[in-house]
Amino acid sequence: MELINTEAIQNLQSPLDIEKFGPRWKTENDLFTFPDPNLLTLDKNLYYLLRHSEEVEFERQYAYRPDYLSFDYYGTVILWEMLLYVNNIFSVEDFVQLSTVVIPSLDAVNFVIQDSFQIPEPDELESINW
Repeated sequence: MELINTEAIQNLQSPLDIEKFGPRWKTENDLFTFPDPNLLTLDKNLYYLLRHSEEVEFERQYAYRPDYLSFDYYGTVILWEMLLYVNNIFSVEDFVQLSTVVIPSLDAVNFVIQDSFQIPEPDELESINW
């Protein structure tokens, strides 16, 4: 359990966290903040990521486990959602029996991260009236 907690804290602080690629919102009562599911930064830079990628043969060990693929190529599991996105895969259940998989270079990922926006302070978040 300690390893999971440690990894969760590290991922939350990581600049690679997928939630940092979109804007954030808060409820009118200020009880909850949440990321916008619209990943504008990834959308805007998709072709850059694809151009700076390599296409590799999909190995059976990665079936249903894009997090393993992320760890083996980037040293972190946090980029598994980006791998699904650039490969036009909508669910982990579809991450199986692929012939090849596209993997953006870490340099390209770092370049795209520089284009993302920082999470604003809670008082700067746009409010949602529920």
